[in-house]
Amino acid sequence: MTDASRVVFQGIAGAYSEQAVRQYFGPEVESVPCGALDDLFPLVDGGDVDYAMLPVENAIAGSVTRAYELLMEHDLRVYAEVILRVQHMLLAPPGTTLNDVEQVWSHPQALAQCQRYLSRHGLKGEPTFDTAGAARDLAANPEPGMAAIASELAAELYDLEILDRDIEDFTFNYTRFFVLAREAPPRAQRNKTSLMFTTPHAPGALYECLGEFAKRGVNLAKIESRPRLNRPWQYFFHLDFEGHCQDPECEAAIMALLRRSLFVKLLGSYPAATTPVPDNQAVYEDL
Repeated sequence: MTDASRVVFQGIAGAYSEQAVRQYFGPEVESVPCGALDDLFPLVDGGDVDYAMLPVENAIAGSVTRAYELLMEHDLRVYAEVILRVQHMLLAPPGTTLNDVEQVWSHPQALAQCQRYLSRHGLKGEPTFDTAGAARDLAANPEPGMAAIASELAAELYDLEILDRDIEDFTFNYTRFFVLAREAPPRAQRNKTSLMFTTPHAPGALYECLGEFAKRGVNLAKIESRPRLNRPWQYFFHLDFEGHCQDPECEAAIMALLRRSLFVKLLGSYPAATTPVPDNQAVYEDL
């Protein structure tokens, strides 16, 4: 847990990103909404806020493409990672019962993640810009038979009743966030490191780069390719591995990667998060 005065997130009050802010920094933190992921970086870089909460991947929907593009374009450090269990709630104005509901507003991804529930109850999904926005608009302009899918925090902020909890189809619905800052975090007992790199266009280039980690016993947690926006049909790789960049074996692997690759950008070494365990479920392995 880290003290912070101001933390920016993308979305409006009650968004899951704000829930991640509160999970990591505590309920007393000042959370600052902004309109787009692109806005997070200049606000931190310019000192308007202390940290940013950037969603980078979802366990069901996959990586957030724009987040990785922005990490390549900017020079903020990854200060921490946060893993939020996404728990969708069915919200409605006070006095509404589940039997009253006919249509449900929410972000298309949230509707898709609750499709079995909606079908089981004969509810029609109506796409909106985001989950918290659906809750806000429903509270401001309640309509008979309308409900929204959003977070428990949104219910609290917009004085909506929770008609049903945890209506998502899969309990392993998690979103991973990076906390971004201008400075590197203190070293922790368990660390993870993220970087980006490109390889020569030659047979075995990626194999040789990854082999530098394997031969030193450094465990890779994630590898993913992304298109290079300024060079069609060329790619960079995002790599997460266990350990701190100053650990001897990790440092040696990074130095060897520098010799084999065309470009390496270290995003940061930071405390590794643990995946929350759903109630009545088997223990999940750490990400």
